[in-house]
This record gives sequence, C-alpha cells and structure tokens, in this order.
Amino acid sequence: MFNFRDIGGYAGLDGRTVRWKRLYRSDSLHRLDGADRDAFALLGVRTVIDLRRPTEVSRDGRVPDFVGLDYRHIHPEHRDWIEIPYDETLGVGRYLADRYLELAETGAAGVGRAVGIVADADTAPAVVHCVAGKDRTGVVCALTLSTLGVSDEDIAADYALTSAASERFAAWIRGKFPDHPIPAPFLASPAQAMLLFLTELRTRHGSIENYLLGAGVTPAQLEAMRTHLLE
Repeated sequence: MFNFRDIGGYAGLDGRTVRWKRLYRSDSLHRLDGADRDAFALLGVRTVIDLRRPTEVSRDGRVPDFVGLDYRHIHPEHRDWIEIPYDETLGVGRYLADRYLELAETGAAGVGRAVGIVADADTAPAVVHCVAGKDRTGVVCALTLSTLGVSDEDIAADYALTSAASERFAAWIRGKFPDHPIPAPFLASPAQAMLLFLTELRTRHGSIENYLLGAGVTPAQLEAMRTHLLE
C-alpha cells in the first residue's frame, strides 16, 4: 500500500483535537500482506469502509479477513471519470473539484452512509479507503473533518499529503502496466481542489452539516461523531 495514514491531531471544535488512532484513510487494502498485514492487525481496526465500485472490488479483491473486522462496501454513485475529458485550460484543481461536487450530489446517499458509520463510536478504529485513497476517500474524510471543526486549510493540507503517496503509486502502476498512461488528474491532489470543493458545497447547501443532513446523516450521528472523534 502507498497511502495509509491516521487523520488525527488536527485542531477542531471548542479547542478540542481530533483523536489519534480512531479513523484512518488508505488506498486499497487488498494488497495487505507480510509485515504490513501484521502492522495493520496491531491497530485493532474494527471496521473497513470500502468506497470502490463493485467492478473494482471484483477485479482486485477486498481487505483480508481479520478477527473482529467488519467489512462495509459502500459505492457512492458517480460517473466514471474516464468518460469526462480533462480540459487543461481549467487546470487539475478545478477538474477535481468539479468531480468531487458531482460525486457529493449523485452519490449523496452513499456518502451519507459512510459518514454515518464513521460517526458510530462502536465502529472505531475504522479505515476509509478507495483505490488510491485520494478522491472518494478524500471527500468522506474532508466532510468528517469539517464536521469536527477542522479548518478548510488543514483539511486541504491533509488531502494534499496524498501527493507523495501518489508518486509511489504511479511508479508502481507504470511498472505493472507500462502501456496504460495515467491521466493527470487521477493521481494529483492539489490543496486547491479541496478548498474549491468545500467552499462550493457550502454555497450549494448552506453548510457542510446541512449537506450531510440532506444525505441522510442524523443530528444525533453528527453529535456522536464529535463526541468520540474529538478530545
């Protein structure tokens, strides 16, 4: 794997801090083996939230079985990005922000389900992942952190940490599939994309909380999330 990390440590609501060792984000967990598998087991993860398409799960497989691990597969509906040409005149940040906004709308039910699972203390420690751990994972983690009161700047900085991981992931893909070029937006994670996404989602819905309520997350779940993910 190339992009597994804890999203704890950020300043949140009322002077509190996002707890460490409660929520992780990752690229696909199907490659877990050897020392990585042992390290993962030591984390005591209770829940894996897999945001990949059913075809991606069928193609690559899922996280290995661990004692006490609950696997949740949730696919937020969205168009395949291969079908949406990248316009270089707009830039990567704008392209990605548009894709995230579209995902948030067409996949609202799935996004809401994923955030609802994260909100439940009994599911923690939890891992949210997709293929590269960047886009679908980035959206769910951004909405979670925003609900916890983390600033947009910190959320965007966390998202941008994927850039180094993407370079390693891209090198691995080129080694295995040299005849399949990777479109520029697929492995990029500029902070601008996340800042645009959060700003424009608020413009559409009034607030991140309003968006999540419309996506099926309850007020009780939002409060539960803040209780168990902040200290």
